[in-house]
Amino acid sequence: MNYDILIAFMFATAALAISPGPDNIFVLVQSITNGKKYGIATVAGLMTGCLVHATLLAFGVSAIIKQHDYLFFGIKLFGAVYMFYLAYMVFRSPDELELSGESGNKKTLSGLFKQGFIMNVLNPKVGIFFLAFFPGFLFSDSISTVVQFYVLAFIFMGVSFVIFSGIAVLSGSISDYITKNKNLGKVLKWLQIIVFTGIGIYLLISDN
Repeated sequence: MNYDILIAFMFATAALAISPGPDNIFVLVQSITNGKKYGIATVAGLMTGCLVHATLLAFGVSAIIKQHDYLFFGIKLFGAVYMFYLAYMVFRSPDELELSGESGNKKTLSGLFKQGFIMNVLNPKVGIFFLAFFPGFLFSDSISTVVQFYVLAFIFMGVSFVIFSGIAVLSGSISDYITKNKNLGKVLKWLQIIVFTGIGIYLLISDN
């Protein structure tokens, strides 16, 4: 096992989780609107949905790896290009962060869990992102690729759950800070660009 790759994967996942995106902004809004524990319920639903995408990836890509090495290289190349595309899309996006709460009755814990789960499972962009992100971080020549994808998935889910739950718990302070610091959106925007570009470069130069 190459522990350096696993450590790099953990840091990359943490950087992605901290960077502002649809999921953590959604968690922040739900926490502000409904309460901290409701935000954590949303996080649990989102992370459970990730397991569905990870399962499809593990069995689908593992079959490709067993059949053709050059196809696996093509997947890694696609991953790098997709990361650069995400960086470009962030570059074109506005600098401001939108934190609009939802009106209406307070939602239940189970309702927000289901909403997070369904939102994740039915979002094809999550599956595409996993396909782009995970293959470049396979960490062993002897362990089954299916097992490796599941290990990466649980690391991804664990790290993301901790960070997203922290966002839920600190939702009030985070929203106040975003409101008071008008230039924060630009800083976080460039943080996203750096993270996506860095992962893309890593996928291009990695030799696994």
